[in-house]
Amino acid sequence: MTTPDTTPDLKNQQPPEENGAWRTLLSCTWKTPLGLMGISITTISITLLIIGTFAHMVGLIHNHYAAIFTFMVLPAGMLIGLLIIPLACFMRRKGWFGKTLTAEQLTINLSDSKHRKTIILFLVLTVINITLLGVVSYEGYHFTDSPYFCGVVCHEVMDPEYTAYQRSPHAKVSCVECHIGPGANWYVQAKLSGLRQVKAVFDGDFSRPIPAPVEHLRPARDTCEQCHWPEKFHGKKVKSYVSFSNRNQTEPYVQDIALHIGGRNPVTDSFEGIHWHVSNDIKVEYQPLDKKRTQIGKIKVTKSSGVTEEYTIDGAEESTQEWRTMDCIDCHNRPTHVYDDLEERVDFGLLSKKINPEIDGIREDSITVLKKEYTTRNDASEQIVETLLALQAKRHGNDFVAENEESLIASGSFLLETYLNNVWPAMSVTWGTYREHLGHRYADEGFGCFRCHDEEHSTEFGKVISQDCAMCHDEPE
Repeated sequence: MTTPDTTPDLKNQQPPEENGAWRTLLSCTWKTPLGLMGISITTISITLLIIGTFAHMVGLIHNHYAAIFTFMVLPAGMLIGLLIIPLACFMRRKGWFGKTLTAEQLTINLSDSKHRKTIILFLVLTVINITLLGVVSYEGYHFTDSPYFCGVVCHEVMDPEYTAYQRSPHAKVSCVECHIGPGANWYVQAKLSGLRQVKAVFDGDFSRPIPAPVEHLRPARDTCEQCHWPEKFHGKKVKSYVSFSNRNQTEPYVQDIALHIGGRNPVTDSFEGIHWHVSNDIKVEYQPLDKKRTQIGKIKVTKSSGVTEEYTIDGAEESTQEWRTMDCIDCHNRPTHVYDDLEERVDFGLLSKKINPEIDGIREDSITVLKKEYTTRNDASEQIVETLLALQAKRHGNDFVAENEESLIASGSFLLETYLNNVWPAMSVTWGTYREHLGHRYADEGFGCFRCHDEEHSTEFGKVISQDCAMCHDEPE
């Protein structure tokens, strides 16, 4: 009986295939915990990044936290994952995981089909990653520059400013167009400043209310004058001021004035009117005595002839504030974030009949309701209408309130809307927190034209800055 020969044919047997440098390099990523983590992070980040970007572009996602996660967290995760993969290979080759790789040095042989396929795969994945990051970076750039991002992400801090912005004449102008303007230099400065502000929000270490004016704001010539320009001649513009009194709620007092806005007169080719202050032929500089610029110490006026006049005010202490070149913002200090004047808003309610002017005493009661201090905005929402009803009941009796309940509730709803548009107790923003420098209605508080036009700033030769009303406005013809 013949026994089968089971001895292996060593002569014809192929030696086991050894891993080459390419295969070793690629396989080491999933043979270590660190490599598996890098692959997992990269895969998950890219998948969610594609889904999130598509959903954002087609308008399926409106939550700002989802957008932050998509455009900030996921790209960072993708890049970290891609960096971990080669790091895992390096660490394994150095024996940090207990087994050192002894593969030959990595070589690229384009005549080898496996090498070519590997390089092509690497290039394709690189192009995909760069394209994806480019699209995400573009969308993320626009998202972080959007008014929605500025106003909603830091909700508690920016809610007052964002609310005022949404009803302003510049509601269709992006925040960055005024706060940053064109150019990479100011963009980088703004983003670096933004990091400091984000930290302050997380720490709760921010001013309440936000200080005004804004420090280090870009000159208006670089921002405002991209759309507006003082050289344009506006001539005169008639403006009407409508007001009521507590004694007369039905017949408004109307005051019409013709503002001399001016500009470069095409007939005389000279600058005139209020916009003279920012003429290209004139340079006005001033040194404030306080950070709010409500008190002005020294003033310099340099004319086209090269002559400079310096005005000072007696009794003013030497200022530590920096000199400032006057521009649009020195008068139009609230061009977008405009808050209402309490009495003006009540008078508008009477004029528009949103507050019933036929109800006796409702103007005075409306002012009382709005001046009342409410702990929170929610408390105001619950109490304003009831407070108005209570004041009217005290004035006229419960039967009167019952008969006019619908009209009083409508008036109270208007007052509630007015309050919510102007007051934020948590941010210490209330009536009069932010005043305008236009005109001189708040001159007693240091706002407006009379900061300089006070008949007290004078040169060493006795020339004073006039307070003549006719310089800026007169009666309409």
